[in-house]
Amino acid sequence: MSTDQMRPSTGDTTAATPMNTVPGTAAATAASTAADAAAPAPDLVTRAFTFLTERPVSLHAASVLRIGYGLLYLVFLLREFPNRDEMWGPGSPWTPSLARELQRQTGWHSILTLSDSTAYFQTCYSLALVTAALFMLGWHTRAISILFAIVVASFHSRYLFMTDGGDNLTVLMVMYLTLTDCGRRWSLDARRRRLHTFSPVRRPPVTARTGPLPVGQQAVLVRRLLATLLHNCGMFVIAAQVCILYGAAGLYKVQGSMWRDGTAMHYVLNLDLFQPWPALSHLADSHQVCAAIAGYVTVLVQVAFPFALFSRLKYVLLGALLSMHVAIAVLLGLPEFSGAMIVADAVFLPDRLLTRFVSGRRRARLDSTSESARALQQVPAGVRSEESPTPRTSAPLTAPHRV
Repeated sequence: MSTDQMRPSTGDTTAATPMNTVPGTAAATAASTAADAAAPAPDLVTRAFTFLTERPVSLHAASVLRIGYGLLYLVFLLREFPNRDEMWGPGSPWTPSLARELQRQTGWHSILTLSDSTAYFQTCYSLALVTAALFMLGWHTRAISILFAIVVASFHSRYLFMTDGGDNLTVLMVMYLTLTDCGRRWSLDARRRRLHTFSPVRRPPVTARTGPLPVGQQAVLVRRLLATLLHNCGMFVIAAQVCILYGAAGLYKVQGSMWRDGTAMHYVLNLDLFQPWPALSHLADSHQVCAAIAGYVTVLVQVAFPFALFSRLKYVLLGALLSMHVAIAVLLGLPEFSGAMIVADAVFLPDRLLTRFVSGRRRARLDSTSESARALQQVPAGVRSEESPTPRTSAPLTAPHRV
């Protein structure tokens, strides 16, 4: 008889007790169970602390944020590479001395204003490109995330008058990401950790230990607990920041008369400063009813989003917000702002959805490869030799003769 058959069922524990049980064991077990049931439930603070320190949440979503903001800033720096000196360098109309004077008033700091040398600025710009690429790839993410936050804040504070809402959001998000373990998944750190786990290294056997743990193991446990706590708090702060952003934007729109009467989209589409393609803007403005509906839907979605986080309606609102940001990028010419908002919205996507999406793409790629190989095997031998010749099999390699 197997051990599963000897295990007592949940319905009748006395009937399934083996005959050779020590007398009094069943009574002691029942007494301990009753004592556990009678123990007071943990309070709200204890449950919250346990939830924050038990396991890290949304590891894949944090990786999406890391990849998204690293890629966005890398593309931004590469796009502005020809204009780097006029925007942030010594040749900028906003000179480093003026920037330092403003930073003393605002409290900002920047590594770009530490020197007026052109060589120093070129070195900082090159290091910023490397830092953004390494942060996107997830190489030593704990240290690189701090360097990346310093880089983003430095470029932001060097010329505050060129920044917009997307730049402000990027600065906040990269600072919050320094708290998270955003390199645990889909990164070079995860690949190195996986290779180290499956490497054939002989480890000492794990033996049962009585008494207190060694100081080294206690330090590892405390470090893991603090890392989990900081990660979960960072992810919750990011989610709260996005909710506050959408809620405040929607409430501010409600207070405006143009958003209430449905004419806000008309005035937005006719601003010369936000018309990358005037013909497309005039085409969208020609459908006044659709523009009015889009304005009302925008306000409704932004106000309702913080209240729909714990329901399936969240995914519908996320789709509407994605469409809204794509329209802003195309019609108003604000791709950096739209990209920063789209990446921030990824914090609300569950890990199972992200892993299912990635595994589905990988499975589709493997299926297409197998179908191509199967189709190649079905080609006749003569046609295969003419159109897609197979490589000749060489003789087995032998060990070279020693001289």
